[in-house]
Amino acid sequence: MNEIIVTAQKEDIGKRVDKFLSEQLKEMTRNAVQNLLVEEKVMINNKPVKKNYKLTGLEKFTVLLPEPKEVEIIPENIPIDIIYEDDDIIVINKARGMVVHPAVGNWSGTLVNALMYHCGDRLSGINGEIRPGIVHRIDKDTSGLLVVAKNDFAHQHLSEQIARHAVEREYEAVLCGNLKEDSGTINQPIARHKTDRKKMAVSADGRNAITHYKVLARYNGYTHAGFWLETGRTHQIRVHAAFIGHPIVGDMVYGMKKDRFSNLNGQCLHAKKLRLVHPRTGKQMEFTAPRPEYFTEVLRKIGANNR
Repeated sequence: MNEIIVTAQKEDIGKRVDKFLSEQLKEMTRNAVQNLLVEEKVMINNKPVKKNYKLTGLEKFTVLLPEPKEVEIIPENIPIDIIYEDDDIIVINKARGMVVHPAVGNWSGTLVNALMYHCGDRLSGINGEIRPGIVHRIDKDTSGLLVVAKNDFAHQHLSEQIARHAVEREYEAVLCGNLKEDSGTINQPIARHKTDRKKMAVSADGRNAITHYKVLARYNGYTHAGFWLETGRTHQIRVHAAFIGHPIVGDMVYGMKKDRFSNLNGQCLHAKKLRLVHPRTGKQMEFTAPRPEYFTEVLRKIGANNR
């Protein structure tokens, strides 16, 4: 069993323990948490907690989690858009809707499943069996470029570049509303959301996060903008865009729940350029992913407003 401690805060007073723990343990469903409670694997001061317990604030829960089951990741013949490939790296233009690596609820159909079919055992092993070759990620419903390492040598060099912000990543997005400034920088720390553990939020106690932006075009009620990441926090562009009052079109987590594009099935965000130094040759390389059809269609629709 793995033992973890989860501490409640004042703002959690009155919550049911199953709801609270499912918010904190982001990879567990509420039903899974309830099973832990029934099995007496959630305790306060070594005493089991009942399923209907309501928080009084500042409790410290000891949660006993079962050992993770060994999961076999199956290679799958899934088409992937390869922008570049050699013996050390492979650059992919990921489709919107594809998860990067397997996790709870998505053990198949991921980019890793596709890469294992395409590359066989020619992927780095630094990140383990679940994430072979994965150096960095983009969200499931974000399209665009990411680089994958085909051996540990390449993985280490790419990771070092990312750590010192030497890998340049350029995105484009369609935002709700019109940005006042033509360009700017959003410098706001990001942390896990205090009540919804599946989300991120701007928070004073978060990690440093810096996003640069530039307006590419303005439309009636929308802005087409470019973004450059100085840091790489989870959901960074999406969180920062929402923070300044201009969420990304189609983002149902951080954006507008009722919008003409609320049925877009994902945010209108595309990783279009990637610049890096090749880990073996030392050569500066730049890759570009063409704008996907869904993005072009959104631009066409908002552009029609000006006619």
